[in-house]
Amino acid sequence: MSGRDLLKLLFFVEINAVGLRKILKKFDKRFGYRFTDYYVKTRANHPYSQLQQVFKHVGLGAVVGAISRNLHELQEHQGSFLSIYDQSVLPLEVIDAMKAAVDRLSHSTNFLNFLAQHALIMQEELPTPIEESIDDKRYHFMSLILNLANTFLYMINTYIIVPTADDYSMSLGAPATVCGIVIGSMAVAQVFSSVYFSAWSNRSYFRPLVFSSIALLIGNVMYAMAYDFKSITILLLGRLFCGLGSARAVNRRYISDCVPLKLRMQASAGFVSASALGMACGPALAGLLQTEFKIYKFTFNQNTLPGWVMAVGWFFYMIWLCISFREPFRPTQDTNVAPQTSDESRTNENDALEKGLQQPLLPSTEANQDDEDCGSDDESEGSRGPANSLRSAYRLLTPSVKVQLLIYFMLKYAMEILLSESSVVTTYYFGWSTSSVAIFLACLGLTVLPVNIIVGSYISNMFEDRQILLASEIMVCVGILLSFHILVPYTVPQYVCSGLIMFVSAEVLEGVNLSLLSRVMSSRLSQGTYNGGLLSTEAGTLARVVADVTITMAGYLGQKTLLNVTLLPSLVICITSILATCFTYNSLY
Repeated sequence: MSGRDLLKLLFFVEINAVGLRKILKKFDKRFGYRFTDYYVKTRANHPYSQLQQVFKHVGLGAVVGAISRNLHELQEHQGSFLSIYDQSVLPLEVIDAMKAAVDRLSHSTNFLNFLAQHALIMQEELPTPIEESIDDKRYHFMSLILNLANTFLYMINTYIIVPTADDYSMSLGAPATVCGIVIGSMAVAQVFSSVYFSAWSNRSYFRPLVFSSIALLIGNVMYAMAYDFKSITILLLGRLFCGLGSARAVNRRYISDCVPLKLRMQASAGFVSASALGMACGPALAGLLQTEFKIYKFTFNQNTLPGWVMAVGWFFYMIWLCISFREPFRPTQDTNVAPQTSDESRTNENDALEKGLQQPLLPSTEANQDDEDCGSDDESEGSRGPANSLRSAYRLLTPSVKVQLLIYFMLKYAMEILLSESSVVTTYYFGWSTSSVAIFLACLGLTVLPVNIIVGSYISNMFEDRQILLASEIMVCVGILLSFHILVPYTVPQYVCSGLIMFVSAEVLEGVNLSLLSRVMSSRLSQGTYNGGLLSTEAGTLARVVADVTITMAGYLGQKTLLNVTLLPSLVICITSILATCFTYNSLY
């Protein structure tokens, strides 16, 4: 079997797999009950079932490996033997295409896919050769690294002030609970910055990243200088500037639009890993900055050093960005195909076959119709293009999607309450120092990747996503209940164990929630300015804002009641999300 024959077979298998999924989706849409997962599980192990040939393709992988190995061996010894292969060798592009096809067939059940869906970056199923060549032109490895570095630095910037925010507020004459507003002001600005950054990325990626770096540089300098000016206003304005520099929408969009499909899953997993690492490094770095000195009129201590350190970090990042970032190629309407060489002309027959295979299985009208998720009326009657406003995006949200966004809001609210009030609560109840708080928060952040590895590699293969979703919600609720201070003295083991249960369960819930959200969300929300990533970002950011405002408002009732008062809304929202999940349970696939 030649490489091109195998490539034809791989495309044939993939088209059949997609066709089977779309047929089952059609049944789900007609009957209003989603039994796709049940059908596949019950039929796949039947002795006469052909589904195993689609799902288990180890033999195909072995053939691809053998062809690749033999090809390289022939090229290394070309001319050494009398061989018919000396006259015509298999182009390396065919080998790459075979590997990409096997990867697309294999990617749906591994850890990288689970971690990638954590970022809510949509994955296409069958890119055409034209789209793949355009993706290769747009892709630039160093630009991807710069986007991931932006995510990493921004998450450090978000959490580096958490251990010292209460001390900084008191040093400026404000109550300790004002730390909620100090931390949350960054999220307030992010609500608006996410929209304009998402729209700006339609035209450029470089300029938004430069603007982000400048805004964060200015914001961190203002945050650090507020101490010497004795001004809480400058402190809050500095954090607002930092929020205006949130380019996470650009980072997501770059991965979705400019990274080839064969690398997109790894890039998405890198996005989540960079966020998790930044979340852990932020508090840990704050714990190391326990010193005090003065240079001219500027004070450097545990309160101001986070601002100065991050300002220096963003300055060097901006220099690196200007030197190394490459604006991706943007295809115009006149771009049809890449220039063909004599080697590429051999694949014309293969491309024609692929197109011929697709037409009988999925006619164009049916394919377009089936590509729409969950069958909203607006989708069947209106345009197939992306949503052009928040209102039109909201109208595309089905009940299942709304419940998933509510769950995302709940888990972000609960996590923000735990993290933002940690310094105030631990100082009041246990007398912890800044270093102790920093170590506690860093340990929480370090659980993110191990938890995702366990869920993505093992638990998700043993249970349905909706089962993990409901169990995680219940565990978050248990963690919240255990955190309440009722009657008995509040102890360190109670706080640490309940916080760990809540945080780890919320992390598991976030991964499964975004995985389900990427499946039940309309395909029209996978592109354009008002996309699914933007909606989830807005829901999470709004939750953080509400949580931080709750902490500040509860502070007026006194630190004695702060813990219980802030946990009560978390409990109510969590119970509501559990009930909503139960009502939509049958539609969560």
